[in-house]
Amino acid sequence: MKKPRTAGLAAALCAAIALAGCAPPKKAPPPPPPTVVTAPVVKQDVSLYAEAVASLDGYVNADIRARVKGFLRTQNYKDGAPVKAGQLLFTIESADYAAAVSSATAALTRAHVAQSHAKIQLDRDVNLSRTGTLSQQDLDTATAALADADGQVQAAQANLEQAQLNLSYTQIHSPIDGVAGIAAVRVGNLVGQDGPTLLTTVSALDPIRVNFPLSEADYTRYFDLLQHLDTRDLAWARKQFALLAGAKEDKPGIVVLALADGSTYPHRGVVVAVNRQIDPSTGTIQLQALVPNPEGLLRPGGYGAVKIKRPDAGQGVIAVPEKALIAVQGTYSLGVVGPENKVQLRRVEVGPSVQGMRIVTKGVSEGEIIVVDGVQKISDGATVDPQPAVAAPAARN
Repeated sequence: MKKPRTAGLAAALCAAIALAGCAPPKKAPPPPPPTVVTAPVVKQDVSLYAEAVASLDGYVNADIRARVKGFLRTQNYKDGAPVKAGQLLFTIESADYAAAVSSATAALTRAHVAQSHAKIQLDRDVNLSRTGTLSQQDLDTATAALADADGQVQAAQANLEQAQLNLSYTQIHSPIDGVAGIAAVRVGNLVGQDGPTLLTTVSALDPIRVNFPLSEADYTRYFDLLQHLDTRDLAWARKQFALLAGAKEDKPGIVVLALADGSTYPHRGVVVAVNRQIDPSTGTIQLQALVPNPEGLLRPGGYGAVKIKRPDAGQGVIAVPEKALIAVQGTYSLGVVGPENKVQLRRVEVGPSVQGMRIVTKGVSEGEIIVVDGVQKISDGATVDPQPAVAAPAARN
């Protein structure tokens, strides 16, 4: 009697399993919309700058060369040390040149003796010619002998001056105040054998020259600021440095230098020269500025980035963060958040960059909401979870 009951339970269990296997699976809930940071588009006043890569050079670079042949005897300065105009830098073995001066001095003495003798002889012959006891030919010979003696004196004097000059070249002095570089030749080496040997270079570093290219368009824009360059000498530049030291804001045309580590150099410079022509291969013209360098931080051969404030500062322009722009093959778009938090990727036209911001000239209007962080999460028509950007705290004094 128990066997039919067991069979019924088994049948019921099989039916339940079959019903469970045939039930449709539950659908996973859709993922939440991505969270992005948004901000309204606003108009603001910004300062526009022209930017260029600049190279640094000494205000004066004096190559110190050995002008006579000989063994380098002494180095009288420390490599890389400041030096003064007239300071002794090197000496060359001078024994041969001192002997040459002595020889030239002796030759000049002999020439003077010969000159005196010829003059006495001519005076005697003149007196004899007046009495008729000397022919005109003999008088002409005596006159020519004195003229030759005069020439010998002049030649001997010139040789002595050259010998003295060569002797002076064995002591090499700095022609300017500046910083002397590491010596290219060491004591004991033969110098001046095949020409003037470069020993070192002395550079005047305060101020320092800054050379950089400016586009033709910017040159035209800055033209009024680049007039009367013939009056911009070192004295003028130093007066401008004193005025700029107390200025709280950069003026149009003033040179701002960024260093290799990205920091902004604290001293401002001024443009003092513009090249005569525009380079047709690059469409740029070379400018030269002077920048104060009282601490000696800047050195010739260095590089930096130059910024010059434009006279046409942006008034009431739209500027968005650089990271808000989506760049694809030279075109730019912004993610504009519309009704129901849907995103529209809108093509925009952009202008210059300003301190991490990019000016937008066309494509969005003031008051529209754009995605400023998280653009990698959005696509055209997608729904997002917008979170307003947190305003940066005010700087403390």
